[in-house]
Amino acid sequence: MTILFRATGDIGPNRPNPAQCFTPSARLLREADLTFGQLECVISERGFRLPQVRHTHRAIPGAAQAMADAGYDVISFAGNHCMDWGPEGLHDTMVNLHDAGLDVVGVGQTIAEARRPIIRDVNGVRVAFLAACSILPPGFWADERRAGCVPMRAHTLYEQIEIDQPGTPARIHTYAHAEDLAAFLADIRAAREQADVVVASLHWGIHFVPATIADYQFEVGRAVIDAGADIILGHHAHILKGVDIYRGKPIFYSLGNFAIDLPMTREHAQSKGFKEIQKLAPEWEPNFESMYNFPPDSRLTMIVECAMGRDGIAQTAFRPAFINDDAQAEPLPASDPRFAQVLAYMRWCNEEAGLSATFAPSGDVIIVN
Repeated sequence: MTILFRATGDIGPNRPNPAQCFTPSARLLREADLTFGQLECVISERGFRLPQVRHTHRAIPGAAQAMADAGYDVISFAGNHCMDWGPEGLHDTMVNLHDAGLDVVGVGQTIAEARRPIIRDVNGVRVAFLAACSILPPGFWADERRAGCVPMRAHTLYEQIEIDQPGTPARIHTYAHAEDLAAFLADIRAAREQADVVVASLHWGIHFVPATIADYQFEVGRAVIDAGADIILGHHAHILKGVDIYRGKPIFYSLGNFAIDLPMTREHAQSKGFKEIQKLAPEWEPNFESMYNFPPDSRLTMIVECAMGRDGIAQTAFRPAFINDDAQAEPLPASDPRFAQVLAYMRWCNEEAGLSATFAPSGDVIIVN
């Protein structure tokens, strides 16, 4: 017995009717036996914007039901926006998701609650979900007495390459926070004892910079697979990144965006915060008529598909999609030229990063080996 699992990248409704975000994709999402996504915004009408937050918005409470109606079952909120509107915003988001029948993973009112796995039994196949975040504004991670997300912090070391040449570029090294990694690995091992399949969601990496994978992502990803995870679903970069196969298990470094609204105002386009991020993708030009304001690469996206059974994951694939001006991900048939564009981009990402996965088109999906 196998079940069909599907997963998407970032979700962030910011419109009066959030169900519209999923108009082109809901049929496929509902068709799966189990569907997973990453939430990028608070779902609340309360709270106040914390001063360390660069860009944020709040979705209306109805967004949670729209996500459930679109077919989602499990949502990770372990990301760098989980505390944008303070503890009230996080609390309301969790309540709204639960009231809509969705399970939320990776956040909680305490670190113990945030670390608790979600385990879904679907037609006799037990699937466990855990989530952690490396992109952490100060105070966003949970502890014994504070709400937040599961941390997977990383340290950065700048090594001057030419020590006798002041001002020359540095080599950047990153490595995992030892205690955060050890705690997450313990959670993976515990989930492995309770489930047939373990899915790890990691909010990590370098946003907007094509192909590049940070050192700590290799360290963390392989350790998580060694501990018992069957697949890693990466988020945060807002663009697709490559896929590695380690010990026969897939590591998707970034699923990119999926249904995230970002209308642009002229005021925001001139802000220092936006201009700093814009430098990471020089071809990024604001479009004041569009609901979707991200770099051109970010329009390419995917829906991950897995056949899961009691013996693990039998097959992994992805279905290419393209994000339109209304910020909706449109699944692509193989006959659409953009299908080949997504495939070529993924092959380029893997070549640039030296990753091992290969991609083979099969009908409207691409098999990952």
